[in-house]
Amino acid sequence: MNSREIEMAVDWTQLPRDILEAISKNLTIYTDYLRFQAVCHTWRISVPKIPHHLPPQLPWLMLPLSQQSQSQSHRPFLDLSDHKIHLLNLPEAASHLKRRCGSSHGWLVILDETPTILLLNPLTRAKLNLPPLFTFPNVVTFNYSEIGKEYALRSLSGNIYRRSLKEMRDSFIKKLVLSSSPALNTNFVALAILNQTGDLVFCKNGDQAWTFIHDARFFCEDVIYDNDLFYAVDKNGGVAVCDVHGENSPSVSIIERFETPRIFGGDMQYLVKSGDDLLLVTRYLDLGYEDGDPYNSPTVFYKTVQFEVFRMDFSGGPPMWERVWDLGDRMLFVGENSSLSLSASDFRGGLGNCIYYTDDYCESNYDGAFRDYDIGIFKLWDGSIEALPCYHPNSHSQLHWPPLWVSPNPC
Repeated sequence: MNSREIEMAVDWTQLPRDILEAISKNLTIYTDYLRFQAVCHTWRISVPKIPHHLPPQLPWLMLPLSQQSQSQSHRPFLDLSDHKIHLLNLPEAASHLKRRCGSSHGWLVILDETPTILLLNPLTRAKLNLPPLFTFPNVVTFNYSEIGKEYALRSLSGNIYRRSLKEMRDSFIKKLVLSSSPALNTNFVALAILNQTGDLVFCKNGDQAWTFIHDARFFCEDVIYDNDLFYAVDKNGGVAVCDVHGENSPSVSIIERFETPRIFGGDMQYLVKSGDDLLLVTRYLDLGYEDGDPYNSPTVFYKTVQFEVFRMDFSGGPPMWERVWDLGDRMLFVGENSSLSLSASDFRGGLGNCIYYTDDYCESNYDGAFRDYDIGIFKLWDGSIEALPCYHPNSHSQLHWPPLWVSPNPC
């Protein structure tokens, strides 16, 4: 009997359950796990419906809705590993009136023209509401009947000013990150960066309102969570370490600024935990002109021209940022998402020593405009920028909310 005859004689649907379970536990890519489940009924019922063993996944790019979109309930996601588009049924996010102000541990943060802050897992459709916008400590009153000035807020100087439903949706929260997936840890914490004041506020699951982290004001460039602590960075590379779990929480300790002078020239800062390293990613922007003429162009916008990466050196003496010239196998994902570092060799389609970035720095840079998003791959070894493969923006389409990295997380 030849190998072909042997293959045909084996009934693969009758593999023992323990063997199927062992095989499934060695699958590390979510789409591979789905394909495994789809082989037959026996394989599907022999393994857990939700694969809790999966490591962090290669992010999908949540694409913007086009003006010509026929679907009122689906959102497209670009999978970089196979360059395919996944259409997910997400009526909660499939509208130009819905804004995403972050993605963290696979969950989207959705705002609309109501006080609701919605957490949504795009894979499982699981939903959870955080305390509403009117429970933030700088919101004095909220009244639907005050048309166009529904919110009254207190400024840093103590003055009261008004904001509409749309203004609160668009610009009140800069970014929101989670300590963990709400489905895996009911004791998760959410932390939001506020735009106008530079404040950090947090809430624990079950809280009825948000709380200021007073000593971390202006550390509002980016924030990540690692080892039970939030790390927030300011414009100059200073880091505030925030403990929201301790007896005297929230407590803050500051890592003083011993960075190189070059960091002061950066336009945006991101924090990334990469293995055991704390990285600072500095983004440089330049002005762009719609027709290339800085004197007669009717439209001026920003575009990314460069990134620099630094590593926090904790060895010997005070902590200090040192320049990183080579990320090796690592690829970094930055933008409105919780920053992420992955090994390129773990994924099909990944490119190491690169920074994958999206447009997240200014809503006014794209709201209602007609041009491309500022999105691409920065190659650290030569400083060049490459377009994302299989992402073809249409410069003649009106821009709304930009693309967003979302890590597919089935739990």
